[in-house]
Parts: sequence; C-alpha cells; structure tokens
Amino acid sequence: MNIKTDKYKQQAVSYAQKMSDVRFVGQLIFAILVLLITWSGVKAIQTNYGLQKQISTLKQQNNIQQLENNNLALQNNYYNSNQYLELAARQDFGLAAAGEKEVLVPASVAMAYTTDLPSSTKPTTANAKQPTYQKNFESWVSFFLHRQSGNDQVQIDRRHF
Repeated sequence: MNIKTDKYKQQAVSYAQKMSDVRFVGQLIFAILVLLITWSGVKAIQTNYGLQKQISTLKQQNNIQQLENNNLALQNNYYNSNQYLELAARQDFGLAAAGEKEVLVPASVAMAYTTDLPSSTKPTTANAKQPTYQKNFESWVSFFLHRQSGNDQVQIDRRHF
C-alpha cells in the first residue's frame, strides 16, 4: 500500500515543482486561454447557425404569406368583376342578360341523348396486391428512369374547358 501512495506522492511533488517554474505556468495559462477562446468561437458559430436557420424559415413563411395575400387580392378582384357578378346572377338567381331567352328541356329528353359511363370497377391486378412500400419503390424507380406507367397518367376532365 505504501508503494502505491509513494508513487502518487512523487508525482504530486513533481507537479508542484513544475508549478514553481514560470515558463510551465505561462504555457498552462496559454493553453487554457486557447481552449476557452476556441470554445467561445464554436459556441458563437453554433448560435449564428441556429439564428440563420430561423431567419431563413421566417423569410420562407413571409414569402408564403405574401403569395397568399396576392392570391386573395386577385380573388377579391375577380369577385368584384362584372364577369363574376354576371355568372353569379345566372347560377344563384337564375337571371339572364337582356335579350336572352331561357330554354327548358325536359329531363326525359335530355337523358335520352346521354351515354352511360363505363363502370369504375376494374379487375384486380397483381399491382393492387403488392404492399404499399413495394408500390412506392416501383413508383420512384419509374420516376427516376422517366418511365410512364398506365396508372400514373393524369386524366383531365375536358367538360370544363
């Protein structure tokens, strides 16, 4: 037990002797100052990075709000236009412009000239039995390889154009 304590006592005496040397103390203080300055710089960089992220997020939110405001202003202009007022009068109140005549067609006559829509029930394919993650993976592969699959195409309703 004395052997272990003697070893530590010798080390303590050695450090105490080094502490009496001015050059060693100066180097120790310099090393501590360098570490403190480095730590302070790292913290400042980290804080600035966090603030930059907040600034960019707020700028994006501001841009989104400006776009929404512009959309609402355009929508208000449309609602105040004569075109919308005429359309609303026709749809909501059944009014017509001067000189127009209303033609009423009985439902039986109108329905006689229509065609039946194809049924929406499609036969189940092997693709429908795949798990969601596999369909998702295949969709991404098709996207990156610029493939067009039949079920990915967008159908446009041309009745409103």
